[in-house]
Amino acid sequence: MSRRLAAARPLLAILALLGAYPASAEPRTSPAEECALCHGLDGIARSADVPHLAAQNELYMYNQMLAFRSGKRPHKEMRYMARSISLAEAQALSAYYASLPR
Repeated sequence: MSRRLAAARPLLAILALLGAYPASAEPRTSPAEECALCHGLDGIARSADVPHLAAQNELYMYNQMLAFRSGKRPHKEMRYMARSISLAEAQALSAYYASLPR
């Protein structure tokens, strides 16, 4: 198991409980892993033009994902990513990143 997947286990467990990610599914790229590609699994982005998500306000992040999803907040990549996750996943991701230290 990769280090990144092992670190994502708590989030995957939350998503499984919400029914957003099947606990017995074959390994696939989880929403957390997709976000981590740019924003980091620890919520600290590795690129200067990508915002850090660690310790951000949970409700703010959730609302931003909804805005990206609907197109109210324009951003090509984020609109694509936000449309591919469920509301439960968006909520779990927001809670996860909000819980991380800066």
